[in-house]
Amino acid sequence: MKNGLYSIHMHMLDGVRGRDSGILVLRDGVLIGGGPYFWSVGSYTVGDGTWKGQLTTNQHTPLADPFVRPLSAGQEVSSGFSGTFSDDRAEVFGTALVGTRSLSFRATLKKLADD
Repeated sequence: MKNGLYSIHMHMLDGVRGRDSGILVLRDGVLIGGGPYFWSVGSYTVGDGTWKGQLTTNQHTPLADPFVRPLSAGQEVSSGFSGTFSDDRAEVFGTALVGTRSLSFRATLKKLADD
């Protein structure tokens, strides 16, 4: 994974309805990112075309639609992930721990700019 600014698009798996998009800044094993409602911080390690890491996500703004409920219900969420990458793209699969519930997700990243 090259250092830089990435877009991220995440989709929940295993029949759970949910998705999110935002940005991540990756720099020397540290990731920081967010979007209109959530922010995340974490770390990652890189192998030969593979990478893995962990992140913690929190909600910073209530959702605008009162009929939409975040999967995290305002709780801090810890996630672990692993995946592959090429020049300007990456894909990961991971698990988010929301309270006592484990939720699987898939995310794709696209590099937008160098750091």
